[in-house]
Amino acid sequence: MRYFSDSYVQARTRIRSAFETYGSWEAYPIEHDPQLTIDVARIGPTDAKKLVIVSSGTHGVEGFFGSALQLSVLEKQVLPPKDTALLIIHAINPFGFANIRRVNESNIDLNRNFMRVGETYSGADPGYHKLNGILNPQTPPGPELFLLRTAFNIARYGFNSLKNSIAQGQYEYPKGLFFGGEGPSDSMKIIETNLPKWVGEAEEILHLDMHTGLGKWGTYVMASTKDLPSDILERLIPFFGSENVQQLSSEGVLYEIRGEFSTFCRSLFPDKRYIPFLAEFGTYNIIKVLKALRYENRVWHWGGNREKAKEILKEAFVPRDPQWEDIVLHRGTRIVEQAYEALSNSIGQRD
Repeated sequence: MRYFSDSYVQARTRIRSAFETYGSWEAYPIEHDPQLTIDVARIGPTDAKKLVIVSSGTHGVEGFFGSALQLSVLEKQVLPPKDTALLIIHAINPFGFANIRRVNESNIDLNRNFMRVGETYSGADPGYHKLNGILNPQTPPGPELFLLRTAFNIARYGFNSLKNSIAQGQYEYPKGLFFGGEGPSDSMKIIETNLPKWVGEAEEILHLDMHTGLGKWGTYVMASTKDLPSDILERLIPFFGSENVQQLSSEGVLYEIRGEFSTFCRSLFPDKRYIPFLAEFGTYNIIKVLKALRYENRVWHWGGNREKAKEILKEAFVPRDPQWEDIVLHRGTRIVEQAYEALSNSIGQRD
């Protein structure tokens, strides 16, 4: 059976059917288009004190993988122990999923939109200002020297510095890449309002937010917020492996992010042991992925062949390669199993 769907509508139909097997589920329409929904199901005891969350589609196009993993987990009955519940949050960015974009209907990168108390939707890294002309040309695609200019800037500023400057989130270029918005998105409002109800009585939560597009082909890393206590991170290593666990950092595969989704979720529960992870599965090299992002964004705003742009973007984040699909589903399923094991050993327990 192939768990990867060909469209958002197909993915939603399949996940809802899988939800039905386990009981009730809920659909939360986004205000922009009520036909687009975030679908949620909780499986396991309502009074469980331990909870694993698997969320998908924070970046719309990446939902093809996240949804496939969620469907695989449910249909293969990769379920938690009796004292643990599983929460599935499907398609956090249904617009991006449905339209094969990374962003939502307002060009918002949702993983830059979930601001915690005291954080503002303003500013951009100085490096982003310098590179805006390269990243976000205001013309339809045409002949250019993007790769050469990118190589020049990598040599000039350094790869890690450049990556962090570009991708950490910006709030000054509404039609630019990695735009975090001017305020809370529909998706953020839905999550903020309902996540406490979904979490319920759970006291130990391990949240896996599924992503693709960074890292070596088929491999993965699990990155957590920098303020996660180091002793908890150390306790996780025996379950997930030292080569896979890291913190969001300019030196890692991933980078520091403003408005990151799972970190925001953790901030809603100061009295619970909430451990958030951004699980990132590799596809192509970062320059190819950035080029695809830039091309799709350029076509969307300034004209060009949208179908071609969608095809390029989807391939960059969800390669249509049976071997890649098998590898990431196998490894993703194992991460969910390891999350159950980690919670069974109370890795979040405070001393």
